[in-house]
Amino acid sequence: MPIYFSKKNSSTSPKFLTREEADKIPFSSKHLPSLLKFFSMSKHSPQAKAMKYTLKQCEFESMEGETKFCATSLESLFDFAHYLFGSNAQFKVLTTVHLTSSIPLLQNYTVSEVKVISATNVIGCHPMPYPYAVFYCHSQHSDTNLYEVLVEGENGGSVQAAAICHMDTSKWDPDHVSFRVLNVEPGTSPVCHFFPSDNLVWVPLHN
Repeated sequence: MPIYFSKKNSSTSPKFLTREEADKIPFSSKHLPSLLKFFSMSKHSPQAKAMKYTLKQCEFESMEGETKFCATSLESLFDFAHYLFGSNAQFKVLTTVHLTSSIPLLQNYTVSEVKVISATNVIGCHPMPYPYAVFYCHSQHSDTNLYEVLVEGENGGSVQAAAICHMDTSKWDPDHVSFRVLNVEPGTSPVCHFFPSDNLVWVPLHN
């Protein structure tokens, strides 16, 4: 099956601020004009539009059965994981890794190995466009299956990918892009996807 596995250059990605630094900067769309001035951005620039988008996404109410949070520091990211998993919980982070340094970004892949990750609660974190690192993290309290999948490229190369299947989509927004891509309606079919390489999947460890 054809899959596009993007590769991100971590050296050019926005960096996390410390909690102390992040807490000094308002993170709200009502403060967007002053934020644009603070970051020396024109209000009509692509960067300004990206900031507005991120702030709005972070301010939208969670859908039913979902807990979400936008992390503006590494410390707040860990706090959210402990909030959901428990204050003393241990956890690991999964992501998608290119096992070969140079491969086509888009090619046909064959699944060669599938490992089921047993977890009752999973947090998916997605990077958002912003002057510093911001992750949109959410956990859905519905039936989900998590996997580590090894795929082999038709033109060479392999990728160890994190993947998830959402088995119950009945409470999702009917306008969710997944339904348009798959041509299905909410609650009628599972929705499965790979995580891009810059996404993080947090999973609690069970002794």
